[in-house]
Amino acid sequence: MSTFESRKRRPGAKIDVDKLDEVVARARRSADERMQGYREQSLRLHPWVCARCGREFTRKNLHELTVHHKDHDHDNNPADGSNWENLCLYCHDWEHQKFSQQIKGENAAFGLTGTHPSPATHTPFAGLKDLLKKPEK
Repeated sequence: MSTFESRKRRPGAKIDVDKLDEVVARARRSADERMQGYREQSLRLHPWVCARCGREFTRKNLHELTVHHKDHDHDNNPADGSNWENLCLYCHDWEHQKFSQQIKGENAAFGLTGTHPSPATHTPFAGLKDLLKKPEK
């Protein structure tokens, strides 16, 4: 039987009530565990709107709304949600890109306050002309 075909009960076959109760109990425990996660808490506390671009979300596209830790510390999860903000996938990616650039120091001024790096002063071909001169005979 294919996994896509429906399974028909044989006439007179009994439903294993204990197994059914176990499956339902496991599903409820799993749902309760998920609700303890910071994403679910943030979705209950904050509106389903991206805090950066203002895009609104419904149940249909809610999977595209992420929870961003404002201080970038994923262990800092206060129950009041003060360290979380809901961001769409694009704004969340941009926020982490800005943060990684700030940490690395590369292009630190894009989107961030800071000073521009000084221009490069190294001239790799400075002595090339002298090296290419033909020796005198």
